[in-house]
Amino acid sequence: MKFNIQSNSRNNSGLLIIPVVGSNWSELLKEKLGGKSVNPSIFSGKKDSSYQLEIGGRLVLLIGLGEKTDVSSIEKSFRRVLSKNKDLVEKSVSIDFSAEFSTELIESALVGFQLGAYNIGFFKQKKEDQKDFAELEVSVISQESGLEKTLDRAAKIAAAKIEGFKLVDLPPNVITPAYLADWAKKSGAEYGFKTTIFDQEKAKEEGLDAFLAVARGSAKAPKFIIMEYRSPNAKSHLGLVGKGVTFDTGGLNIKTQGMVYMKSDMGGAAAVLAATQLIASLKLPINLTAIVPAVENSVDKDAYLPSEVIGSHAGLSIEVIDTDAEGRLILADGLSYLVKNYQVDQLIDFATLTGSSVGTFGYECGALFSNSDTISDLLRKAGMQSGEKVWPLPMWESYRSEMDSEIADIKNYHGKPIAGAITAAKFLEAFIHEHPNWAHLDIAGVAFGDSEFAKTKSGTAFGVQLLLKFIENQL
Repeated sequence: MKFNIQSNSRNNSGLLIIPVVGSNWSELLKEKLGGKSVNPSIFSGKKDSSYQLEIGGRLVLLIGLGEKTDVSSIEKSFRRVLSKNKDLVEKSVSIDFSAEFSTELIESALVGFQLGAYNIGFFKQKKEDQKDFAELEVSVISQESGLEKTLDRAAKIAAAKIEGFKLVDLPPNVITPAYLADWAKKSGAEYGFKTTIFDQEKAKEEGLDAFLAVARGSAKAPKFIIMEYRSPNAKSHLGLVGKGVTFDTGGLNIKTQGMVYMKSDMGGAAAVLAATQLIASLKLPINLTAIVPAVENSVDKDAYLPSEVIGSHAGLSIEVIDTDAEGRLILADGLSYLVKNYQVDQLIDFATLTGSSVGTFGYECGALFSNSDTISDLLRKAGMQSGEKVWPLPMWESYRSEMDSEIADIKNYHGKPIAGAITAAKFLEAFIHEHPNWAHLDIAGVAFGDSEFAKTKSGTAFGVQLLLKFIENQL
């Protein structure tokens, strides 16, 4: 899309979009519509409402945002424009923001507008009348200062989120560990961060035994992806780890239901990869090291077995109780490697880890675990601001005994239908080498799901804007 800034909409002929918020929308609309009023019984400006009309041969779309809006709601409202009203759009669009719209709200609206062009029909035959919005001219009308920066930020945020969508939505015969490694290399070359890929041989040299154990049953070779972004103005170093199970059969403890959705088990990796692209593209003044251990958890004669005892980068032996508790194994090596080889000030991992977190929070927010009240509060605040909400669960030491093994240092699953998300977090804690500022985000219920923008479950890019807020709140 091609964005530009204009002082008014009179010189344009394409669709005019007027978003309204607050209680004085009626007088505002009369002013923007050249004295024409809108009957409140037809359009009341309430949240999630819209109304189309024609004035002087020009199409106008009114978007109601309610008495008070937030960044998440406005993003969704604007995503509907191209997703559900594409027939109204031809070659150009004007968006007329009133004084009630802050820079932050304008940014969210423009992000949402661009997300509306995303479609998961990657492999469908293209229709002759199918619209391509790459050349769409978008005029932004606002009295806010610094609009050029807002347009640039919105484009970069939208681009990163769309990559997050794609990485989850593409099928597992496309999104393989090798694909994620190639994606990281290409993104690093484009946006300016260093990418290092460990193959099986190098991973073995580095002692990433838990990571390699999960990959044994797959014909697709694992890739241990390391991305390093450095800023000359950095005052802190953030470490990220994202679970990258590109497809999860459950291994020999094979899943008995819902396997068709297991292409989404790399939602944590998608968040970390897309966030790394965004951080680098915005040139944020931090240092970042991000790791994605990428594997496929499959079944063949070499697959790792329930009751095996495997090694780990941290030196701890692990009794495998359940091969479907594989995500925590690759995260364990990712966390340990990151802490041992990089001096990070804060350490955060993202993972679609447990059904237990979904049972606790449903599809409303991610489960947050941390050994630091400071980092927990910062993440919770950033989640509320971004609309990507996370909420804390306890990390009491009494839960640690649930992971005790008779034969090894620790087991990967406690085998009980209770406290599954918490005990998984306690397992991961054993591999952070007592790092004082660690947080684990279990995003199983929010990284992939039903939405109004697709007829099937699809990716959400959950975590990308959460991390952006988390970082910028500390700058």
